[in-house]
Amino acid sequence: MDEPPAARLKIGLVGPCGAGKTTISRMLQARGYGRICHIAQEHSFVGNMWQRLTKPDLLIYLEVSYENTKHRRRLDWSMGEYAEQLRRLSHARQHADLIVDTDGQTPEEVLAEIVHFLEMQPRSPQSSAPEAS
Repeated sequence: MDEPPAARLKIGLVGPCGAGKTTISRMLQARGYGRICHIAQEHSFVGNMWQRLTKPDLLIYLEVSYENTKHRRRLDWSMGEYAEQLRRLSHARQHADLIVDTDGQTPEEVLAEIVHFLEMQPRSPQSSAPEAS
């Protein structure tokens, strides 16, 4: 089986709790994308932690609504806590190479959107990764 075009790229996944980071990470790895970084940026007070710690070649932001986070993960949290996660994720969202709205999509549909994007990428890491700011 041929290696996926972006298989050697370090791919960062960020998003609020319940967005599907763990599920999509596993699915991408099963498809041959072995350098997936599930970044817990939503729990960090350091806005650019995703850059400092993982330095991904590509950053994918998974969006999810407050209602869907409660449904998917059975979270018992407030709209204020969700809003705080979005605030903590704002720097990553601004710098994301791809933003995927996961609401109303199955994991397979989200995966297909991401894989389509990844297939358009060069086969090796780019030397022009953004600097932390």
